[in-house]
Amino acid sequence: MKLAIVHDWLNQIGGAEDVLVELHRLYPHAPIFTSIYAPDKMPAFMRSWDIRTNWLDRLPGIHDHHQPYLPFYPLGFAQTDLSACDLVISNKSGFCHGVHIRPGTPHICYCLTPTRYVWMPDAYLEREGRGRLLSLGLRPLLAWLRRWDYAAAQRVTHFVAISTAIRDRIRRYYHRDSRLIFPPVDTERFRPNGKRPEPFFFSLGRLIPYKRVDLAVRACNKLGAKLLVAGSGRDRAALEALAGPTVEFLGRVSDAEAEDLMARCQAFLFPGLEDFGITPLQAQAAGRPVIAYGAGGALDTVIPGVTGELFYEQTVDALADVIARFDPDRYDPAACRANARRFSIPRFHREFSTLVEDVLAGREPPSLYLR
Repeated sequence: MKLAIVHDWLNQIGGAEDVLVELHRLYPHAPIFTSIYAPDKMPAFMRSWDIRTNWLDRLPGIHDHHQPYLPFYPLGFAQTDLSACDLVISNKSGFCHGVHIRPGTPHICYCLTPTRYVWMPDAYLEREGRGRLLSLGLRPLLAWLRRWDYAAAQRVTHFVAISTAIRDRIRRYYHRDSRLIFPPVDTERFRPNGKRPEPFFFSLGRLIPYKRVDLAVRACNKLGAKLLVAGSGRDRAALEALAGPTVEFLGRVSDAEAEDLMARCQAFLFPGLEDFGITPLQAQAAGRPVIAYGAGGALDTVIPGVTGELFYEQTVDALADVIARFDPDRYDPAACRANARRFSIPRFHREFSTLVEDVLAGREPPSLYLR
């Protein structure tokens, strides 16, 4: 059997690359087809992989600034010929599901999200800190990209969504049904410390606009609650200017420091909207509850009253109200950890490999077309 894995780009590390690592572990002999590959920006262990790029990899400056070239990605992947393959797995948030495949060949698309800047341009530009006027100027191009992206999605035989929120988007934008398989989370890295939580809240992640760390800072200012913020990003100076005396910025922290802080905090704050979101599960694996915005992936990963609480308006007052009523003694660390382990790496391996076996044996019907 000739199996190929397709990935959008390899010049940055994120959740998509975590998934790719696990797909490679499942199918180590499958070549990985992608648009660009910057070895100096990626983990050293990837240099032993069979990674094959297309002509986009030769464009000037693309390894450092791939966003300006986004309109060219459909062409690059459309010219990636995988017609000799017996099975294709695409790990998609952009256009990699548009590779050329022989008709009738099974194509499993692990959909991280329908292409965000094509289907939700205003939200994407706001997320990236860019203005809405740019979105208006791109409307003709976006219309063409939507048509291409939609047509490519109709050629996928089996869609898999990473969360119920993404499953809804696949239905809305591609008119396709999908199976749900949650992404792999290294839940064994984080563990409870067996001690009572300390009186501080914790935030960990990139300090960029859509993470909405500003809500956590303002809410803790309002209540005089202690907040430790780990991470860096372009919003750090602005967030520090907002912070009162009970908010402390730690900058980048080591893995060991992150694990320690997760286990010691009374709760992890997660005020942004994410397609899935790994850090809330890391906190629960450490036995700590999560206070999260009640949308996106948090609806799958946080159980209100058991492993944390949700707030349903993305405002300072809504978050502050939950923090003010929060009692860390209500939450059982064992229950938090048990919930996190539902999203473990072995569970992902088991569910995804079973899907592949069923597809190859003809036991898994193609994803439904929804009109």
